[in-house]
Amino acid sequence: MAVPSSLTQLKWWKTFCSPDRFSYAQMPDLTGKIAIVTGANTGLGYATTVALAGCGARVFLACRNKQKAMDAIENAKKDIQEKYPQLIGEPKLEFLELDLNSLAKSRDAAKSFLAKNLPLHILVCNSGIMMTPFELSADGIETQFAVNHMGHFVFTTELLPKIKESQPSRIVVLTSMAHESTVSGGIDFDTLNDATKSNPISRYGRSKLANVLFARALAHRVAKEKVYVNIAHPGYASTELIRHSKDMGGAVYGKIMECVTRTVAMDPERSALTQLYLASSPEIEEQNIRGRYFIPIANEIEPSAYARDEELQEKLWIFSEKLYKEKLGSAV
Repeated sequence: MAVPSSLTQLKWWKTFCSPDRFSYAQMPDLTGKIAIVTGANTGLGYATTVALAGCGARVFLACRNKQKAMDAIENAKKDIQEKYPQLIGEPKLEFLELDLNSLAKSRDAAKSFLAKNLPLHILVCNSGIMMTPFELSADGIETQFAVNHMGHFVFTTELLPKIKESQPSRIVVLTSMAHESTVSGGIDFDTLNDATKSNPISRYGRSKLANVLFARALAHRVAKEKVYVNIAHPGYASTELIRHSKDMGGAVYGKIMECVTRTVAMDPERSALTQLYLASSPEIEEQNIRGRYFIPIANEIEPSAYARDEELQEKLWIFSEKLYKEKLGSAV
């Protein structure tokens, strides 16, 4: 197995002895801004929601489960009251139903938001699943690729005209350093649904590579707009993503992963700082930061060679459009 390119970069090693580039104290006033955070009811999405709303933004929690989202809203109101006492009035938090496992429901979620006739200044594509057993989505697409990439592709591109209209605006796409642990060739378009050609780790890596490729292709498409698309690897965070560890390696492996996570992983509040930097920092516009890959805490490095491959970026975009049209009879 090749050594991940991240580990060969001096920039990556320097992050361990460098001060954080961003903090909650540097969050700007976001009064008047409208944001959507996918997977906002827990983990990084919840921490991101609390921070954005605490700084004045009106935040839509784009989640599959309404009850979990409503519970998160009530908890967030309490957290915001404690952490952001300077906020005037009630936090602006709303539920938006989004099921990324279905292309139709991803499209419908975007249309539901658009029907509100609101601007959209910040979109954080945070939701994801990791190392799940092999399954097909509602549309017959390998589940990790479907949820982590295709659902967000449909949701984002349906919202893109509104995001352009609302500029200056931000799109933050979450990925993982695991994008380097993908299948041979980066994306195996022809055998995507063949369980014998991949494993839970490489399928996760493939979906996370797709996130980077998609974000870079999108950044290229809006290069002349004040729409800033960037990519965040939040680091090893203590979230629900590890819940499928036992499915992949058995009960003992699952317990080991839980123990390791409790010991060394960052808490969601700290891990979320990188995506919050990309979603809110004035530096993004001032320095015209676009299509770039950031790791904790808001430090930039180069993604893998596959992720930098412009031909592969375009190939994935065309494939995703074609798949969308094939499944739903329309395309962006």
